[in-house]
Parts: sequence; C-alpha cells; structure tokens
Amino acid sequence: MLFFTQCFGAVLDLIHLRFQHYKAKRVFSAAGQLVCVVNPTHSLKYAPSRCAAAQESSEQGIPPPCHHHEAVHDPQLVPCTCPLFSCPWEGHLEVVVSHLRQTHRINILQGAEIVFLATDMHLPAPTDWIIMHSCLGHQFLLVLRKQEKYEGHPQFFATMMLIGTPTQADNFTYRLELNRNQRRLKWEATPRSILECVDSVISDGDCLVLNTSLAQLFSDNGSLAIGIAITTSKVHSSEAEM
Repeated sequence: MLFFTQCFGAVLDLIHLRFQHYKAKRVFSAAGQLVCVVNPTHSLKYAPSRCAAAQESSEQGIPPPCHHHEAVHDPQLVPCTCPLFSCPWEGHLEVVVSHLRQTHRINILQGAEIVFLATDMHLPAPTDWIIMHSCLGHQFLLVLRKQEKYEGHPQFFATMMLIGTPTQADNFTYRLELNRNQRRLKWEATPRSILECVDSVISDGDCLVLNTSLAQLFSDNGSLAIGIAITTSKVHSSEAEM
C-alpha cells in the first residue's frame, strides 16, 4: 500500500505539471512564445549568500570574516549566486552556467521571447523560482523570489541578471510582462550583472515588485505567468550601425 500510494502521488504530480504546461501553451501559443513551467525552490533554513552577509556586515560597521588560508584570493573568481543555497563554490565567470546546471539543476531555455510559469505561489516565504534564459549569444538568470521585507507581508520580486560583466549587461534591455483578465503590467530595465548580488538587487527594489494582492490578480490557480523579452539596448544598436 505504501508503494502504491507513493507511485500514485508521483503520477498525480506529473499529470498536474503536464496540465499546467498545456494550459500555458494554449494561452501563449498564439504569440509563438516558448513556455517553461518552473517549480519553486523552498528552504526552511534560508542562508543568505556571502555577498549579502558581507553587505550586512559593512552596513553595521563590522568587517567581513576573514580566513587565514584566504590571504591569496583570485579577484576573477565568482561565488555561487544561486539563491536559497549556501553554496561554497567559486569559479570563473565562464563556468558559472555549467555549475548552475549541473549542481543546482537549473533549467535553461532558448528563445528571444519566453514565458516563465511559476507554480505554487501560495508557498510561504522565502521561496525562489529560478531559470536560465539563453538569448542573443548570452545567458541570463531570472529570479522570482517571495520574501518578507516586513514581517507578515510577503512580496514577490522578479529580476534578470546577466551571466557576464556589468559592461556587457549595459548592452541589453529586458522586459517582464504580466497579462491576465484584461490587465497588463510591464517592467523594463537594464539587467544587472551576476557579479553583483541578487540579494542586493532585491533589497534595493531595483526590480519588478508585486504585493500579494497584485500577484493574485495576475495568477491563475496558484501559478503566475511572466512574459520575458530581451533586446539589445538602443545605444548598443546605434553603435553597431555606425
């Protein structure tokens, strides 16, 4: 009976996921957009990343912790920026994508315009929905986070990070769009570099911010569909034409 129950539950989860994917494809197929169903990453033991801890220490006037064996540190090494994980990994920018895919099993979707379908929006904070987006010869990391900036008042934060340098990030513009029940909400900005911290971007509010009531207004049965489009910036395009 236990084996049957576990197998039956797994089959129901698969059917539920396929049904959500079918609904999303039916809604967005007219626009020719690829749909990716993203399950939440939920951690009851939320550990802030090292860059967030360093930022908090500097704000409090406390020097960041040092280690005797880290006297020689390569400034080109990038710490793991995967949210909700206290990952000690460090590596060069060129191998960040392979680390995120192999270690944290983050999916990657290709296409100029895609739909990010986040499921189970009702889960308690902190919760993340993460995907990589390959477009225009670069890889981007989209992070949707449910987090309480004030106790008892969770909010949703969505941002796009370029897996590249800040100079490269300035060449692009990303657009996040929510469209449901004859309502439309857009956020357009320059992506931030993955060398910056996802936590600092969210704490600064330099991203799409939704309160719970607004997120429910655009959600459908606990799922939130976000249209994503990435283009080259006007400055970069004009320079290329010259």
